[in-house]
Amino acid sequence: MGSARDFPWGSAPPVLVADSRGALVQRNRVAAALLPQALPGSLLRDTVPGWLATAHRTQSLPARRRGVSDQEAQPPTGMIEGRRFEAHPSVHTDGTVAWWLVDDTDHQLTREALHMEQERTAFLTKASNTLLSSLNLGRCMDVTAQLAAESLADAALVIAPARGRHLPVVRCVRGSSPAAGQESVDPSAVPGLGEALRGFPPVPSRWIDPAAAPDWMVPDGFGPVTSIVITPLPGHGVPAGALVLLRKAETAAFSQEEEVFARLFAARAGAAMSAARLYAEQSAITEVLMRELLPPTLHQISGVDFAGRYRPSADDERIGGDFYDVHPASVEGEASLVTLGDVCGKGLEAAVLTGKIRNTLHALLPLANDHQRVLDLLNTAMLSSHHTRYATLVLASAVRQGNTVALKVTSAGHPPPLIVRADGTVEVTDTRGTLVGAVPRISSCTAAVTLAVGEACVLYTDGITEAKGGPLGDTLFGEERLKRALSKCAGMPAEGIAEHIQMLASQWLGSRRHDDMAVVVISAPRTRHLSALPGHTRGGFTR
Repeated sequence: MGSARDFPWGSAPPVLVADSRGALVQRNRVAAALLPQALPGSLLRDTVPGWLATAHRTQSLPARRRGVSDQEAQPPTGMIEGRRFEAHPSVHTDGTVAWWLVDDTDHQLTREALHMEQERTAFLTKASNTLLSSLNLGRCMDVTAQLAAESLADAALVIAPARGRHLPVVRCVRGSSPAAGQESVDPSAVPGLGEALRGFPPVPSRWIDPAAAPDWMVPDGFGPVTSIVITPLPGHGVPAGALVLLRKAETAAFSQEEEVFARLFAARAGAAMSAARLYAEQSAITEVLMRELLPPTLHQISGVDFAGRYRPSADDERIGGDFYDVHPASVEGEASLVTLGDVCGKGLEAAVLTGKIRNTLHALLPLANDHQRVLDLLNTAMLSSHHTRYATLVLASAVRQGNTVALKVTSAGHPPPLIVRADGTVEVTDTRGTLVGAVPRISSCTAAVTLAVGEACVLYTDGITEAKGGPLGDTLFGEERLKRALSKCAGMPAEGIAEHIQMLASQWLGSRRHDDMAVVVISAPRTRHLSALPGHTRGGFTR
């Protein structure tokens, strides 16, 4: 008997005609070649595959007895000579049924291939969405190992590039949770692993002897390994690691097609891991830079109380264009320098210029007693930089003299500080000047102020007075409202005044948009002045 592949199905399909008793009435030439035992007069149940005999037996039943409508009835299918056929019935008036056998093998293979491709596409889509939902490297490694173990292999290992002498490894066995660890091993001892970690193309699975898999690579209780796939996890310019897939003895070895699919999955996993690693590195760098750009925490320095509050323009940002610093005097008994400023703009670009201004002012500390000289040099430095932004600034030199604090205050285009007297009177300091970074020559006027015990000097940025709020949300907080609030703060410590002003401004704003806001309070505390602790760092205090 010849194979079904030898028959010319394209010319005419095999046709069998049988009566209601299941006896074959006639057949065409193609059917005779396909089913040589199906002779006229023979019973179908004895000469054709069971699925076709059963289909003929049930065909005489009405559709309603078969539980389906005529439209829903599907042609019976089955195998003949290693190929899949559909049997399409044609019922004649004499009760006979002509069965047209249509070779559906190629269509079925196409449908199966399409279904497999759809499943794999859905898996890759799910994997990409799951992996990219987190920018945590450990989480990405766990998800990669678990997805691979559940869908590609019996067990999977995700190995990251070495950290010193250790390889970070995440293992996962199908049906279990991923487990992270580290191995002090030489990856080049495993064929294909050293190359994968360096980003080279994968070594074909057939070149890797499963028996040579080291103990650290095989999960406890896994049993003998019959097939291994090792493929790189490609990253953004730098390899993200390697993916190792293992199969047990009872599972078929990896096919070439499965290896190719594993590489497609590895490409997505590597991209996610690389993105997570880059994010972690950038976050670490950003955190270091943030610590330098954030305003310091203020305390008592050389018998003078300092307090500060800062709120950036966006709640999801930590830095902006407002800044303040307190620089303790290098010699006990000399004045500490307070700087508070507002750079044009907000966000990261303003924060970068803020950092440069703060560093420049720190370098100018030896000239701190000459405010005009400091402002001139700062103005020159800003004009010579590539930035086109300007800044307003206020400088205050504060020194304890007995029970009072002597202040020297200079404004450079900034709102003048407010003095809160012990009786609740609020005074505006008589200082003014040109903003820095805009014109070649600037001028300023310095005011001298003395603070008695319980009195305070308040430096603030216009983010507070220009905060819009109120019943309709369009009324400025304003200087007068700020003065009224400060008049009730007479005798309060510097920390309490700063916190009170920030609270009032925040309540006035509600959830509305606003500019950066900063406030610094200098006060003469109701304590006896003692010498400062050794050292001259930000946030120093006395006791």
